Order: sequence, then C-alpha cells, then structure tokens
Amino acid sequence: MDYEIVVIGSGPAGLAAAIAAYEQGVRSILVIERDRELGGILQQCIHNGFGLFYFKEELSGPEYALRFIDKIKHYGIEYKLNTMVIDITDGKRVIAVNREDGLLEIKAKAIVLCMGCRERSRGAINIPGMRPAGIFTAGTAQRFVNMEGYMPGKEIVILGSGDIGLIMARRLTLEGAQVKAVIEILPYSSGLTRNIVQCLQDFDIPLFFSHTVTQIHGRKRVTGVRFAKVDENRRPLPETEQELPCDTLLLSVGLIPENELSKKVHLEIDPLTGGPVVDEMMESSVKGIFACGNVVHVHDLADNVTKESELAGKNAAFYVLEQTQPKARGIKLINGRGIASVVPQRIHPENIAEQLTLYLRVQNIYKNARLNVATADRVLQSSKKLIMVPGEMQMITLRKETLLANAEPDSLTIEVAEEGKSK
Repeated sequence: MDYEIVVIGSGPAGLAAAIAAYEQGVRSILVIERDRELGGILQQCIHNGFGLFYFKEELSGPEYALRFIDKIKHYGIEYKLNTMVIDITDGKRVIAVNREDGLLEIKAKAIVLCMGCRERSRGAINIPGMRPAGIFTAGTAQRFVNMEGYMPGKEIVILGSGDIGLIMARRLTLEGAQVKAVIEILPYSSGLTRNIVQCLQDFDIPLFFSHTVTQIHGRKRVTGVRFAKVDENRRPLPETEQELPCDTLLLSVGLIPENELSKKVHLEIDPLTGGPVVDEMMESSVKGIFACGNVVHVHDLADNVTKESELAGKNAAFYVLEQTQPKARGIKLINGRGIASVVPQRIHPENIAEQLTLYLRVQNIYKNARLNVATADRVLQSSKKLIMVPGEMQMITLRKETLLANAEPDSLTIEVAEEGKSK
C-alpha cells in the first residue's frame, strides 16, 4: 500500500495538513485516525471560542472540525478510522493495525506527524493517598460529560489551572455539580486569561494560587483532599494545610506532546517543548518527515494549530513534488532571557516565502516589556508587549527581507527586554 503523503492524526493539525497538501496538487494522501471519527479532540470541545482568528466567527469545537471534515470528504482524501499506528520504520514505512484490515504496512514519500498531546496523570505528580475511584484527568472528564453522557461526580476539586480544567469547571457547574476550588501550584494561571474570567470568576469558583494538593482521602471513592500553600521552591508548608471534602478530583496539570512515534523514527526532540525540532518548513531532523500542532509544542488556540499545520502540509507537498531547494546550514534560534521555548528551532531564510511566525512562551509574567530578536551584536527586531504570561503563547513575525539584509548569522537569540534593563 503506497501513498505520497501519510498524515497521522485527524485533529485540527491533521485535517489542515491534509487539505493544504491536496491544494498544492498532491492527490495520493492517507489520513490515519485512531478514534472512531475525524476531528480529534475538537469533537469533545463543545464550548465556543474556536475560529475567531481563522474564520472570523465564533464556533464550537465540532463546528470548527466540520469545516475541515467537509473539505476532506469533498476532495475525496482517503482516511482510515479506528486505526492505530504502532511504528514508523526506515524508508518511511508506516505500520498500523485495525480490526478490518489487520496489520497494515504503508509506504509513504512524506509523513506528517499530527498526534497531538496527552495529559499528565496522577502518576506524573505523585500525590499521596490510596487509589480510590473519582480521580480523572480533565480531558477524560470532558469526554465523559460531552460525548458519553456521564457525570464524573457531584463535588469537584480541580488541581491545576490548565485551559481544559478551567473549561470543565464551568461545564460541570452548568451540569449541576459544585466545583469547590481550583488549586494551582504556580503563582499564576497556566491557562488563558479569558478562561479564568469566563469559567471561574463568572461562576464565583475560588482559585488558589501557590497551593497544591498534599493528600487524597478515601479508599473506595474520593472523600476529600488536603491542600496547602507552597513556598518559592513549590514545597508545601505544613502549617497552611486545609481539608476540603469532595467526591472527585480532576487533574489539569499540563499537557505532553505525544511523541512515542517520533522517538521510534529517531527524530531530534527539543527537551524544552517535548516535541520534534523543526525548521521553517515544519520539517523535522529526518528529511521528508514533517510535524505540526500539539505534537510539536502545546498551543492555546486551534486557530494557530491550523495555520501552522497548513504550512506543514504545503511543504510536505512541495517535498513530494520535488519543488524544495537544498537547505543551507541554517540559523539556530536560541532561547534568551525570559524565554521558555521557541518554535521553529532552526530557520533557512531562503525558504521563507515573505514572512515567518515564531511561536514562543515566556518564563514569567512581564509587563511593558519587549520581545527582541538579536544577533550577537545588535537587535534586528523589537516589539512592545503590554503583558506576557506563561499561559499564553506569544508570536513574532520575522520578515525574509530583514534576515537577508544582514550577513547571515549562525544564530539568533529571542529574549525579553524589560524596561530599564539592558541586554
């Protein structure tokens, strides 16, 4: 079974990449999805807020997905559902399995990785206690409520202020549950500001910053939690502990790019993002394997995933059609002062159409600061930001002419420049 492009995953990244590749002239495309329907995580996100930037209108997750699913079907792009990719071998051979076909070996000229991300579980954060029923990740609870029709509990405590947890605080309240508190170990939220306002403040749900759960009570079912304030090293302060009765604990403690397949094919992984190192074409360290969306780095907005994935699909098509140019050494992008991560990690100015968007996250809260793009001796570009927080992705647009107008450096440093502080 041979295809020119195989797209693994059919969430917002996979759908956009497949459509973009088709629109560049590639017709032999296969989308592989492990779930029972196209759309990925969008199908369980029934809240609105999608499409504001991409479509200039407000849509729910399923509505946003449907725009792309309709196009996939209109173009006749092939897809396989309930199909799990278990390996990618040398020569871009994709090994997958499903009930109808059994074991599949699919040869591809190019592969686009769009596997998304997974949630951190209780085992990743080591909360003391027994293993009672009533402990869920926020995404699991979201699927239970929105797709399966089950309520996870009646008295809820949420650990972590990630966007899914914030959205579920509102969702469960609307379904009649009592959300007693959202507890965040950091001194700031890891979710979008709009979700803090719309999902917590509008419903009078308490939010405790610099606190964490120190004990889960209950043997058969959760009966409550103990939580405490933490110090600057995130260690609980025993004298501040409080008891909070509940029957359910939701965990919204971070997302991890799903890269087991990426590791099997020996892609270079960025330890800061947890995803593959990519260049301006969203091509990984292995020629002909592209990656986009949450498998590369966790996004805030599906709209940004779509735009990034269109770039990956388009360049995968160029690769298949042999319309790409040999790459020079390239410019390495370095995380400077205040920068937690930046994507892409390497760029080749000659392959940029007119401009390129850099996606980055800052390490702390900054007000009235600047984002600078600098060489070793001077600032090439600077943009003023009224406020930057770790929970919201920042973007910088680099123009090709700016890069080519300067002698090509080996690296560029992205950094936060605070008012009154020199480089």
